[in-house]
Amino acid sequence: MRNSFSYLILAAFILSCTQKSEWYIVSDFAFVGDFTQGLEGPAVDAEGNLFFVNPKKSGTIGKISIAGELEIYVDSLPNGSVANGIRFDPEGLMYLADYINHNILTIDPLYKVPMVYAHDSTMNQPNDLAIASDGTIYASDPNWAESTGNLWRVDLDGQFDLLESNMGTTNGVEVAPGDSLLYVNESVQRKVWVYDLSKTGTLSNKRLLIEFADHGLDGMRTDIKGNLYIARYGKRVIAIVSPQGELINEVKLKGQKPTNIAFGGKDGKTCYVTCQDRGYIESFRAPNPGRSFSFRK
Repeated sequence: MRNSFSYLILAAFILSCTQKSEWYIVSDFAFVGDFTQGLEGPAVDAEGNLFFVNPKKSGTIGKISIAGELEIYVDSLPNGSVANGIRFDPEGLMYLADYINHNILTIDPLYKVPMVYAHDSTMNQPNDLAIASDGTIYASDPNWAESTGNLWRVDLDGQFDLLESNMGTTNGVEVAPGDSLLYVNESVQRKVWVYDLSKTGTLSNKRLLIEFADHGLDGMRTDIKGNLYIARYGKRVIAIVSPQGELINEVKLKGQKPTNIAFGGKDGKTCYVTCQDRGYIESFRAPNPGRSFSFRK
């Protein structure tokens, strides 16, 4: 009996080590073309297809199917629009941050026709998006020339509401599991802020989560434990930060300029990273599923 028990403990230990060895090993997921200046905005739909913006040329949307097939999903957005961040709501509708024409665009997967969901000409440029489980959108709005930025909410009726102005260069934005917190980073200032988020979408109790000494910050996502996965533009890593502001890990990438990250795969534990300098989307496995994976229908 003692030998059997010892064998079970050893087997469990070996299994645990095997599972851990799969985490954070970076590989090339797909080559998407030599034009990578605007490669950004990865997002995964409920079927597991990966979408991203600006392959081949500006104003396009790329798609990699669950079978690994690459296609141009949208060849040209209307009126010269160019997208940055992509998000899917719980109903499967795609949202795009159109930084040229100050829009949030939507695309219904049945028709693949881009439509204007929200517009505000006073914005600098909607850059990245986060979406709560009820469909409320939060948008960063940087002014790169002035190293400043704003933070907006887009209500379910498509109206923009300015939540905070005169911030640093707002970029990555994300909602925590349970919709109780909102994270926003400032690229130039290298700071990540966290707010308490109410059920009505108001913010309070702003505090600094973490500040970095060098390199930029770009897109970010949370896992179901609330850990932030942050693209460190120029540093070649995805920084993983706990809800308490502790730097847990840095995942070393192949590309020097990661722009954003998304969770996907069958179990929500595969991370896809867009980089501006290699022509590849990279991937690695994480121990926890992404937060948005949990509210898919």
